[in-house]
Amino acid sequence: MTRTVYYTATSLDGFIADERHSLDWLLSRHSDEHGPMGYAEFEKRVGALAMGATTYQWVQEHDPGAWAYTVPAWVLTHRQFTAPPGADVRFTAADVAEVHGQMVAAAGDRDVWIVGGGDLAGQFADRGLLDEVVVAIAPVTLGGGAPLLPRRLELVRTEEAVNGEFVCVRYDVVRG
Repeated sequence: MTRTVYYTATSLDGFIADERHSLDWLLSRHSDEHGPMGYAEFEKRVGALAMGATTYQWVQEHDPGAWAYTVPAWVLTHRQFTAPPGADVRFTAADVAEVHGQMVAAAGDRDVWIVGGGDLAGQFADRGLLDEVVVAIAPVTLGGGAPLLPRRLELVRTEEAVNGEFVCVRYDVVRG
């Protein structure tokens, strides 16, 4: 069954990027991508992904012309962007509810990954489309920046693990 999953990392005080949209605080931390709740195993479950404009722009600025994903990607944006050569990237200003069905169909029997940001994940949650939140908590505070998930959600913890410097927690979203 396809699930829609927000898989991300956060600072201890709940930010996914600092006030300059930088991830330097994250990229300097140690984790094992093959370890507990690591990226390598998660990525195998992903059949489609969604990201917001700021995340897409950050990816393009930090690895220009390259595209790390082999699955179809939706970028929810009102800005004009160009897709990397050969990448299946679809730009849309539609509501997440309008494109979610397309993402699920593209994912097949795998999951839809909400890459970022927190507000985008919140939009999926607002429409009752977010199934799971998986977060790796880094031992750093930022004091401000892009919030992890700027919505109130009820969650049920289903798994926890330590991976390198991170405490990782998996939650199911409780639907009201």
